[in-house]
Amino acid sequence: MRQPLAAAAARTYTNPVLAGNFPDPFVLKHEKHYYAFGTTGRGRTADGRIFTLLQSENLVDWRPLGGALTPPAGSEEFDFWAPEVVEHKGTFYMYYSRGGGAIGATVGHQLHVATSPRPEGPYTEVAALPVPDSQFTIDAHAFQDTDGQWYLFYARDFTDTADGYYPGTGLVVDRLTSMTQLANAPRTVLRARHRWTLFEANRLMPLYGNRTFAQWHTLEGPFVRRHAGKYYCFFSGANFLTDRYGVDYCVAEHVLGPYLDSGSDAGARVLHSVPGHVRGPGHHCHTMSPDGRTEYLVYHAWNAAMTARELCIDPLAWTPAGPRCLGPTYTPQPRPR
Repeated sequence: MRQPLAAAAARTYTNPVLAGNFPDPFVLKHEKHYYAFGTTGRGRTADGRIFTLLQSENLVDWRPLGGALTPPAGSEEFDFWAPEVVEHKGTFYMYYSRGGGAIGATVGHQLHVATSPRPEGPYTEVAALPVPDSQFTIDAHAFQDTDGQWYLFYARDFTDTADGYYPGTGLVVDRLTSMTQLANAPRTVLRARHRWTLFEANRLMPLYGNRTFAQWHTLEGPFVRRHAGKYYCFFSGANFLTDRYGVDYCVAEHVLGPYLDSGSDAGARVLHSVPGHVRGPGHHCHTMSPDGRTEYLVYHAWNAAMTARELCIDPLAWTPAGPRCLGPTYTPQPRPR
């Protein structure tokens, strides 16, 4: 029986595909390789860099490549979050946020960009991307439309309750005038109006003068896909520590919107927890299988001890009801072809 079992195991994978902490995973497919980048917060990899870097040929078997970003001068006390990388005209651009950390809760995150001539780096920070009137801006996602124009989607705080929205972190898009500069004409993509996206009730926010918000909601981790002529902005919602955390989406006819919120109070539709098995799946990205035929979500989910957000993958299906992840799975599944 050993040989059939071994052969079957070679044809399958089981989540997590990588044990250990790998939050906010982003995967870049370049030529025959996949490169995965993960948040390190205020930590450093063994080579003294920021953002854990992995490489794979099949989305299942990953090997470490050290760190991706050379620490910018004077940034020792800051957290670094959610790296994403795109290639444009032979240069690789990494977008991420930094702020907070040991400096405290009164220093908000802001977006930055770094470059490298190679997908594996090391990357060097080249510019900040300040957002007007925003003290907390995270989760940058660069998207290139069919005409070649680049846009930057990101998450930022809103403290008002205009039009019945909850205060909290929402989603925004702006045009990139270059790969390192925003047009500073942002448009709101989506704000919270459903109960499941609650981050915390009666949340004290030192960043806003120690103001307490009766309900603070979170939409974060935008990732955009153009499908069947429409623009789908996927996002993660709620408190990442809870079993409400998951992935949902909104849809538009144009990359700048307006985006239609078709969600409800029922919870995340694309990816959500499985009681007793998977907790808090989200902050995902999309990539294609090695044969280019199957779309996969790459995401993190908590281990049983709630000590690490581990790397997971599952296919995405475009159904008549909308996009749905065929997961999260926790049993053996067919490997990506």
